[in-house]
Amino acid sequence: MNPFHRIQFESPHLEDLIRNHTVVDLHFHSHYSDGADSVAEIAARMRELGIGLAITDHNDITGAVELDRFKDLLTIPGIEVTCREGTHVLVYFYRIKDLKSFYVKTVNPHMGPSVMSALDLDVTSLLERARAYNSIIIFPHPYSAGFTGICNPGFTDAQSRRLLNLADGVEAINAENIKRWNMKSALLGFNLGKAVTGGSDGHSIRQMGAAVTYADCNPTRKAFLDALRKNNVRVVGKETNLFTKVCSNSAKLKVGLHNCPDLLQKNIRYGKTVAHLQAMRATEKIWAKADDRHLRKAFYVAAGLTFMKVNYNVLPLMVFGLMT
Repeated sequence: MNPFHRIQFESPHLEDLIRNHTVVDLHFHSHYSDGADSVAEIAARMRELGIGLAITDHNDITGAVELDRFKDLLTIPGIEVTCREGTHVLVYFYRIKDLKSFYVKTVNPHMGPSVMSALDLDVTSLLERARAYNSIIIFPHPYSAGFTGICNPGFTDAQSRRLLNLADGVEAINAENIKRWNMKSALLGFNLGKAVTGGSDGHSIRQMGAAVTYADCNPTRKAFLDALRKNNVRVVGKETNLFTKVCSNSAKLKVGLHNCPDLLQKNIRYGKTVAHLQAMRATEKIWAKADDRHLRKAFYVAAGLTFMKVNYNVLPLMVFGLMT
């Protein structure tokens, strides 16, 4: 498959797609986390659109288990886990009993005060535990606001590369995201050479199908997940408009308010990390210009640091510490 045909930034024509492909929205939320709709309402909308779906609630599987009972629908057992760093991870399973086991053994024992809180497991530990199952691991919205995507300043480049290598792929189009970040996510997917997915990240049934993953396979869970694992899927979707995003955020608000303390702590840590990196870059620019020993000494004199004898090759680290 030509990699440049795998991702299409346009509104999905679902009626045409479902004639010849198996089509699934791989990222959706019910009212069991921060979505607005019941599982029955979600199932009814799936029938209207003729697509499959994964309910991937935050740190909860109640909606996914309920949806699995609708045997006339193509459903993918899944969950969106928030790790200790704040990073989100999507995990999909071939069997609903494996999703239940993963939740009981890995998610529930490490839960925070609310369903939207981060677990006390870091990303590496979460990935290792998910690998114990026949599962597919995807990093959603790798480029996104704050710390929820894997490509954020909280990780070094080396850490991000290592974690991306441990996963099966990335979400290339997230309809809740903005286009600039989705474009970067798509490019990341191309460069990784791993699976790419698309999902609405819907919090209301009005968003369902805004971004989908489709494959040339039988309309069964196993066939579709096999195609995803082998990177034989395509993604099509487009970011939802501002009005839809506002409606979606209002749906999240009812749960998000309970999670304010946890989010505040993470945003403070994230802000410190960003400030730390910006200070480091500023320091590096200074040294790029002041690569002469005498210029360096003049810099410290100007900074009021002449009161002690210093090693001018070590002091940049001390200055950097003061700046942060």
